[in-house]
Amino acid sequence: MSPMNTTPAPISRLTRSTTDKKIGGVAGGLAVFLGVDPLAVRLGFAITSLFSGAGIVAYILLLAFVPTDDAAPSGAQPAAA
Repeated sequence: MSPMNTTPAPISRLTRSTTDKKIGGVAGGLAVFLGVDPLAVRLGFAITSLFSGAGIVAYILLLAFVPTDDAAPSGAQPAAA
């Protein structure tokens, strides 16, 4: 018998994307978290916004409360202190 792998799987955290973003990175981060295409998440926000307005409310809440990921966008310079 081979030994069992006892290493726990890494826990995925919901964060806003700093590299795959159009407005605030919410859809990009949510897509990574769910393992789906970001376009599908963006379309979901757009459709729910058109029919009920809930997409806008959800996006704003996620934008306010979900932290950004630690990855810096390519070419980004650190802020001067």
